[in-house]
Amino acid sequence: MKRLLLEGAGWILVAAGIAALVLPGPGLLMLFAGLALLSRQYTWAEKRVEPVRLRALRSAADGVSTNLRAMMSTLFALALGAVGVLWIVQPPAPSWWPLRSAYWLLGGAWTGVTLLISALLALALVGYSYRRFHGHPEAVAELRGEIRAADDADE
Repeated sequence: MKRLLLEGAGWILVAAGIAALVLPGPGLLMLFAGLALLSRQYTWAEKRVEPVRLRALRSAADGVSTNLRAMMSTLFALALGAVGVLWIVQPPAPSWWPLRSAYWLLGGAWTGVTLLISALLALALVGYSYRRFHGHPEAVAELRGEIRAADDADE
């Protein structure tokens, strides 16, 4: 039963991570978590965990490489949270909305909850990334070295 639950959670996280690569949310983080769970059962997933982890860390380091980027990352996460709250509150469709009111804020409160969770995860990631990488060129250089070593091992 435990194996089935972990495998199911892994597949859900992989699917959600792939979706979040193009939608709002921490796509690489969810993809990494899903692959980490699946790697317990599948060797193909085990081979992909480390490259995805390194790419996620590289994105995290890039997101806080300058003060402007760190501020923009934080503002984006806060805006995502605000949109999530809007979905949870479910205000009526405005007069300028051209479609039926049933098409206003599709998905209802659960969409808002997932947006809010994504925003909280994004803020936590920005905080972690800022502490680990911002103003720490040695940490960024070490990460780049790990990525190069992993790329060389793949060839």
